[in-house]
Amino acid sequence: MPNIEVPDARAALRGGTTGAERMGREARAAADAPDGGDAPDGGEAPPRLRPRTLMLTYLGNYVLGRRVAVFSGSFIDAFARLGVGEHAVRSTLARMVDRGLLARHRAGRRMHFGLTPRSEAILLDGEDRVWRRGVLNTDWDGTWTVLAFSLPESWRRVRHDLRARLGWAGFGSLGNGTWIAPSPVDVPALVDGLGLDGRLKVFTGPAQAPTDVPAMLREAFDLGPLAAGHRAFLRRWDRPEPLPGAPDDLARYLWMSAEWLELVRADPRLPVEHLPDGWPAVRGQRVVMELRRRWEAPARGIADAAMECVEVRPPPRLRPPPSSSARSPRSDA
Repeated sequence: MPNIEVPDARAALRGGTTGAERMGREARAAADAPDGGDAPDGGEAPPRLRPRTLMLTYLGNYVLGRRVAVFSGSFIDAFARLGVGEHAVRSTLARMVDRGLLARHRAGRRMHFGLTPRSEAILLDGEDRVWRRGVLNTDWDGTWTVLAFSLPESWRRVRHDLRARLGWAGFGSLGNGTWIAPSPVDVPALVDGLGLDGRLKVFTGPAQAPTDVPAMLREAFDLGPLAAGHRAFLRRWDRPEPLPGAPDDLARYLWMSAEWLELVRADPRLPVEHLPDGWPAVRGQRVVMELRRRWEAPARGIADAAMECVEVRPPPRLRPPPSSSARSPRSDA
């Protein structure tokens, strides 16, 4: 649940905390749970997820690409089956409107909410990362992106935004302003708008001997919380009948997809060949695809039947302003 604005919007939705930092705390809490997250009565407990994560999952599955706006009551009814109250749903919708991620559409006395170009870009990015690329880097060609920066102390906000974007793009920190990612990264697009021209040094290429790549991965990426998060996912979903107490397959599918989205956000997609044996994301990726094939169609049927929506016309394309240049069309070609 693939772009220049995507990292900014992700950080806004995360409330200013990078996905890796937040996921690390949640994964450690899950790892410390005595029974892997089961309910006190021995039954299976649903994952504890924020309403905005569930909202992104719902929008990505049932609104993206449809040119519709959904009645607020439909959101409330859908999220009630997930244990999310009306106040939390309305607050989440309002915050997303304030951040330019949803647009209000009134039809009579009813308020509907539709996607904006910004949220469409975010959801497309999430769709690509969750369902196409996944968390397993099985075909790594050995290319690293190395980025170094040094910013004045007064640039604290810029540094925070840069770190959030780097974390989302799969970078890990080696300290002293040096970050690495095990893949080619379009850094100019990633940092666009931050005003960092002349303050970054970027290199790409393979690591050279005597670099210990597995040791470097352990240094730059906190593998413990990542593994704990994936193990917690498997304890909940890698079983014959996951979440039997859920009201229906829509609730199961939204819970499962949203929890996996949180893992994908935090996972830098490291080369499998350099990860510890038995890395739990390998099994997790297989489980999530199996459950998607099992629940996607019935969940969509339930969602579509319960969704009240209105059609939304795409915004008109803005004509570019007249050029102030004195150059002729031939010289512009």
